[in-house]
Amino acid sequence: MRAAVITRPGGPEVLEVRTVARPTAGTSEVLIRVHASALNRADLLQREGRYPAPPGWPADIPGMEIAGEVAACGPGVSLWKGGDRVFGIVGGGGNAEYITVHERTLAGIPANLSWTDAAAVPEAFITAHDALVTQAGVRASERVLIHAVGSGVGLAAVQLARAAGALPLGDARTAEKVNRARSLGLEEGIVVGDSPEDIAGHVMSATGGAGVEIVLDLVGGPYLAASIAAAAPKGRIILIGTMGGRDASIPLGVILGKRLTLRGTVLRARPLEEKIAATRAFAAQVVPLLLRDVVRPVVDKVFPLDEIVAAHRHLESNTTFGKVVIEI
Repeated sequence: MRAAVITRPGGPEVLEVRTVARPTAGTSEVLIRVHASALNRADLLQREGRYPAPPGWPADIPGMEIAGEVAACGPGVSLWKGGDRVFGIVGGGGNAEYITVHERTLAGIPANLSWTDAAAVPEAFITAHDALVTQAGVRASERVLIHAVGSGVGLAAVQLARAAGALPLGDARTAEKVNRARSLGLEEGIVVGDSPEDIAGHVMSATGGAGVEIVLDLVGGPYLAASIAAAAPKGRIILIGTMGGRDASIPLGVILGKRLTLRGTVLRARPLEEKIAATRAFAAQVVPLLLRDVVRPVVDKVFPLDEIVAAHRHLESNTTFGKVVIEI
């Protein structure tokens, strides 16, 4: 099969499309013919040698989410049959023509989604749903602040917040991203310059000084202090990403005074049982919303597999709105 291969740690130029061995489905696994796979920041870090794939996944083939059809079923598979359209998150190896996946970490693709649209769903919507609904326990009328609202996870969170009856607020580095997010349900947008600390002032102004009950922090670094300052008493802060830095100085007194909950989360390194639980919750609660077009994927740009280098460069440009998808 053909696959994008990381030949050595480095920039986008270290990626090459090569012919490699096709995997074989084991017990409870299905072999997927991948038709599309979306890029994530973790793929860039893996390429640079800073975020290795979990044990059992290809170390040199990036790709954390797939959309494709079942090509073969291993022993013990009961959920799927040949030809079924499925999508899901994987630990790596998604930028290839074939991949083997545990059957319970997949969900059925709604009939109204194309391969490229479907590929833009799993990481964004499973991550957002797990953080917002499962972990933060969002309730109707609550206010949700979403950092990096123009990202795939950010845009999914905006839509899921609206679907839950909550009010999403969000920030981005450009007015264009904020304005485009409004079309997906963003209630209040904040353009962030070089001072993330200004975010809290905008939030307090927009909420009449009340703050927000939930913060989805996709950035980390200096944004974490802004998350704490913007939170309402008893607010829940879910730290999802560290694009802005892996270290932060936080005001412990404010956390104590507001009685805040600060929780970190990651999907890729979770045990199989937890990945299955997150996928089953997504299949039960989000896939029906996709089918009814209550929520929808946002695709920034589609590249063929042979242009994987250009796709990585495009994601690194930080100009994207939504997902960068690889057609395979």
